[in-house]
Amino acid sequence: MGSFLSSLLGAGPAAADDSAESSEKSRVTSFHSAARWQLHLKEFKDTSKLLVIDFSASWCGPCKFIEPAIHAMAEKFTDVDFAKIDVDELSEVSQEFGVQAMPTFVLLKNGKEVDRVVGAKKDELEKKVEKHR
Repeated sequence: MGSFLSSLLGAGPAAADDSAESSEKSRVTSFHSAARWQLHLKEFKDTSKLLVIDFSASWCGPCKFIEPAIHAMAEKFTDVDFAKIDVDELSEVSQEFGVQAMPTFVLLKNGKEVDRVVGAKKDELEKKVEKHR
């Protein structure tokens, strides 16, 4: 049963690439599986490393507008982890975080929300990342 669950949850390094995609040069990890997301989130519960979650949607104009800035921030702040969640694909995760508008950026530290930015506000987000990292 354990190996069945491991294969289902995608344990192991090869499976991580299947569920958590990131483009070659990007430091922003996109999650397409709630189980993979929960495993990733659990890794950050006991660490002071900042996790920035970008809640967006493929049809959202402001989300597409700010995307290059998010990738640039991920390159600039290499000590910060950036994750991307499509609210339509993982609606239960966006509901869990109370996301009501896109884009919404939730900043977590030690598994707790320390800040939030609603809207494509690049300068505000960058200041908050700088503050909490």
